[in-house]
Amino acid sequence: MSESGQHSPEPAQLLLVEDNPGDVRLTREAFKQGRIDNDLHTVSDGSDALDFLHQRGEYEDAPRPDLVLLDLNLPRKDGEEVLADLKDDPQLQSIPVIVLTSSRAEEDIARSYELHANAYLTKPVDPDEFIETVRAFEKFWFSVVRLPPEEDGQ
Repeated sequence: MSESGQHSPEPAQLLLVEDNPGDVRLTREAFKQGRIDNDLHTVSDGSDALDFLHQRGEYEDAPRPDLVLLDLNLPRKDGEEVLADLKDDPQLQSIPVIVLTSSRAEEDIARSYELHANAYLTKPVDPDEFIETVRAFEKFWFSVVRLPPEEDGQ
């Protein structure tokens, strides 16, 4: 708490796993316009996502994300592989994962929930709608939902 008694929360740590530079830019824009303070980290493929989450290689100093935004269609390792790995790891499985993808296929939706995704959002094609979707998601996840406390390395 500061001297004025105001508590300023730490910025939320978000990991965006997205290989489309346009969608990364739109997501950054949406968060920039939002009112929630957050640090948006981005990786562009599934292998880098797992390295970030497991703090391996160039990501050994990466923060533990409070939330992961995950595209399904990724190079190297796809989103389903990332989701399965994350949810199989006792150290990481409590991190909420939001699938944010262009796929509207019923099997992708069902499979994501089978792999314990916390939500499935379909990316709108229109850039303004995309920004509104991300903003609504941000408001819900950081204003309404209580996120799990960070594990203390056990």
